[in-house]
Amino acid sequence: MKIAAGFNSPTRDMLSPTLFPLFCVLFLCFPVAVIFTVQREITAATSPEFGFHSRNLHASTSVVRFRQQIPKDDEQLLRLASRVNPNQPSPGSIRKLAFMYLTTAPLPFAPLWETFFNGSSKELYNVYVHADPTREYDPAFAGVFENRVIHSKPSERNTPTLASAARRLIAHALLDDPQNYMFALFSPSCVPIRSFDFTYKTLVSSRKSFIELLKDEPLQFERWAARGPIAMLPEVRFDDFRIGSQFWVLKRRHALVVARDRRIWEKFNKTCLWEGSCFPEENYFPTLLNMKDPRGCVPATLTHVDWTINEEGHPRMYEREEVVHELIVRLRNTRPRYGEDGINGSDWTIGRSDPFLFARKFSPEALELLMGMARTVLFNDSACGA
Repeated sequence: MKIAAGFNSPTRDMLSPTLFPLFCVLFLCFPVAVIFTVQREITAATSPEFGFHSRNLHASTSVVRFRQQIPKDDEQLLRLASRVNPNQPSPGSIRKLAFMYLTTAPLPFAPLWETFFNGSSKELYNVYVHADPTREYDPAFAGVFENRVIHSKPSERNTPTLASAARRLIAHALLDDPQNYMFALFSPSCVPIRSFDFTYKTLVSSRKSFIELLKDEPLQFERWAARGPIAMLPEVRFDDFRIGSQFWVLKRRHALVVARDRRIWEKFNKTCLWEGSCFPEENYFPTLLNMKDPRGCVPATLTHVDWTINEEGHPRMYEREEVVHELIVRLRNTRPRYGEDGINGSDWTIGRSDPFLFARKFSPEALELLMGMARTVLFNDSACGA
């Protein structure tokens, strides 16, 4: 049987001048594609996670990446953060606020915070969330909180883990953006009681951090000795030990003090013998900054809390029926409590009255009422005599 002219054989047809270059390209590129695919799978399987988790903490996709690789190991993380540029943003450059949320549950006031941030330039702030990975988060983090969950570890009261979580947040914020100027820590029950503009201007204009540095508080010795009678010595003498709110606002230079600290943290990172006196998150940061730079701190917190009611170590919880216009007026007009000993015994805080910018603890059931007064009261700087 004869083959028609021009169709001498199947092999010759495949290698015709028209198809031969294409065949060569496919032959050469296929092994490269296989190697590249395998290499990506190996890298994904062996390298640590960097950047932020997706809003589904159990998912492995939609990870927002930092400008550089961020290790999971805390010691490596803090060592890396301690090497960032210590200089404050240069004059004329944008100074950003780092809003850091430490939570073991969904953020009940996320819609209120959304309203707080709404309309403000995203060039003025960053959001970071430390969410205990052993818990479920339903609803998932969304809006300004979506993809802002850093690599987190379990955290609980009466252990060093809450302070560890705060240190982790600081490290991530330092590494994420060199323009982060002030670093503010919040709990899920915290709410803003001023507008973003008022809050921003108040914080970026300050030359000092805001952190309680309280001395001679009830059970202060018991807290100092919670790890053992002499466990804190010689690094932390009892006279150096301070107590303060867990919720502070630190300037960049003090965030770096935290990231660089190893000596003092080693003492606070020990397991307590008496859990009832173990509150590292309320002692480590005040003690460290009191020892390193007390004159660089306003010894007060800008997050209002009512300790006239103390239920098993928790302050007053504002229930739904208590959330009225008059409550916000009172919170705004209250003067912060300053460290009794001032700075080395001085009385420089006399006559000072810094504004409360945030408040806690609010019941999640109060969200609807707070949202209802967000525009007219909470974020209206002319309301409440502010």
